[in-house]
Amino acid sequence: MICQLCPRRCGALRDENRGEGFCRMPSVPVCARAALHLWEEPCLSGTTGAGTVFFSGCTLSCVFCQNRSISRENFGKPLTEDELCAAFQRLADQGAACIELVTPTQFTHVLARVLERPVPGGLPVVWNSGGYERAETLRALEGKVDVYLPDLKYVTPAIAARYSGAEDYPEAAKAAILEMYRQRGPVRLENGLLKSGVLIRHLVLPGQAPEARRVMDWVADSFPPGAVLFSLMAQYTPVGELDGFPELRRPLRRSELRAAKAYMENLGLAGYVQELEAAGEGFIPAFDLTGL
Repeated sequence: MICQLCPRRCGALRDENRGEGFCRMPSVPVCARAALHLWEEPCLSGTTGAGTVFFSGCTLSCVFCQNRSISRENFGKPLTEDELCAAFQRLADQGAACIELVTPTQFTHVLARVLERPVPGGLPVVWNSGGYERAETLRALEGKVDVYLPDLKYVTPAIAARYSGAEDYPEAAKAAILEMYRQRGPVRLENGLLKSGVLIRHLVLPGQAPEARRVMDWVADSFPPGAVLFSLMAQYTPVGELDGFPELRRPLRRSELRAAKAYMENLGLAGYVQELEAAGEGFIPAFDLTGL
């Protein structure tokens, strides 16, 4: 395939054995882990855990990435569509609250086909992405994804360029999130579990409290009150390629999170605030082909 899936539209040749584009992935899905995950938002994890499938490769190059071994170093196992569906079934058999596809953008062309099949147990499908999507590509998922879980990392192009190598990230992510909302509409919860809708995440970075406020302003201005959920994340851990980024070589301060939380509350955004105790390398999943 000649790839145009993500906003980079690099036109790379991707076949079953290689990927020459930015994500460096072949055309078949490559996965690194499929297991229950209890550390997602409560409406996704429930009491049993989200059934997370971690895909390898990424369309961004975040200098602070915690999942470098799969996002940049290509670790993972190629799966057929049948093998991927079997992984979904195993997660459902383990009692998963949902089937959560993590960093799936580079495999949208395959997942759109896979999701035409019945999902085991009728579980909701969660699309957990960095937000760097093409709205046109997302349209192939209409009616197949129940919950969209995008990041909105930045709304300032210069910051997006510095930390994720994508100056056009704000424009692309905003358009993608609006498309996600067009598809799913206002959030729908049943017994505390999110069955349909959009939950927007924002990871607060050290020294970037003003950007967190700008992100929350956009969300508050773009959607009716309570129509989407917002998750303010505090799990930033100073790992990755930070030699040229001294401002990121420290944990998030409690005062920074406290200020961001107060701003979120003042805006009336419904959702979640992660505790600082969730930060640390111990919370990074083991990418060891578990469940595959």
